[in-house]
Amino acid sequence: MVRIDRLAEALGRADAVLVGAGAGLSVADGDAHVGPAFEARFADFHAARGITDAYSGGFYPFPTPEEKWAFWARNILLQRYESGPGAVYRDLHALLDGRDYFVLTTNVDHRFQNSGFPKDRLFYTQGDYGLFQCSVPCSQDTYDNHDAVVAMDAGERANAAAGTPMRVPTDLLPTCPRCGEPLTTNLRSDETFVQDAGWYAAAERYVAWSDAHQSGRVLHLELGVGMNTPGIIKYPFWRRVHDNPEATYAAVSLEPGTPREIAGRSILIDTDLGAALAALRERLTV
Repeated sequence: MVRIDRLAEALGRADAVLVGAGAGLSVADGDAHVGPAFEARFADFHAARGITDAYSGGFYPFPTPEEKWAFWARNILLQRYESGPGAVYRDLHALLDGRDYFVLTTNVDHRFQNSGFPKDRLFYTQGDYGLFQCSVPCSQDTYDNHDAVVAMDAGERANAAAGTPMRVPTDLLPTCPRCGEPLTTNLRSDETFVQDAGWYAAAERYVAWSDAHQSGRVLHLELGVGMNTPGIIKYPFWRRVHDNPEATYAAVSLEPGTPREIAGRSILIDTDLGAALAALRERLTV
C-alpha cells in the first residue's frame, strides 16, 4: 500500500484538488448499468432483444417508440432515481470536504449531487439521466423528466399486466413543448446534444477554477477514467501537470498510465477504487 501512502501524502500537502471522475467511479460504487440489478430489472428485454447491459441497450434499434421508451423509462428510473450513492462517493466527499476542489466528470447518474457535492463545484460534461431535450433540437432547453418517466413506467407495467409488455402507452410518449417533435435523453451521443444554460454556467465555473489554479501544489486526481473519451479528462490533466512543476498527477483505475514526461510526479494505483478511497480516508483521519 505504498502508493496509497504516497497519495495520502500528496492529498495532505495539496493546496487544491482537481478531480476527474469517469464511469469506473460509479461502477465501484455499485451502479446498475450491468450485473444482477440490471439483469433482474430487464429480464424481459434480455429474453426478447438480447440486451445485457444499459449501455448497449441505449443504442438498441427498438422497432417502435413505445418499446424504446419502455426500456428508457425503466432504465432512467433505475440509474437516476432509484440507485442512490454508496460508500465510494461518501468516502470521496469526506476526503474533499473543507478543501479547495473542483470535479470534472463524464458521469451522468447524478451521484455526485446525491452525495452532497455542491453543484457549483461540478462540471458534468456529458449530460444527465434526469433531463430530456428536443430530438431535433429546436432549442437549447432541457426538461426535468422525473414525472414523465414515472408515468411511462407505470403505463408500461399496466400494459404488461394486460398482456402487452415492453410497451409504453402511445399517449405518454414525451414530445417537445416547443415544436412537438419527440423528446430524447440529454446524453451526449452525437452533434444533437443540447448544452443548456446550466451546462455553460458549469463550464464557466470550471474554466475559472482551472485558470486560478495553474500554479501551486495542485493534485490532479483521476478516478475510474479509461480511454473512451480521454480528451475530456485524461489528456488535459496530463497537460496541466506537465505545465505546472508543482502539480501531481494521481490515477486510480484498472489500467492507469502516465506520460514519461510527468512520470516522476505521478502516482498510479491499479487496485479496486472503492478499497483505495476507503484506505485513503483511513490514513487521513488517523
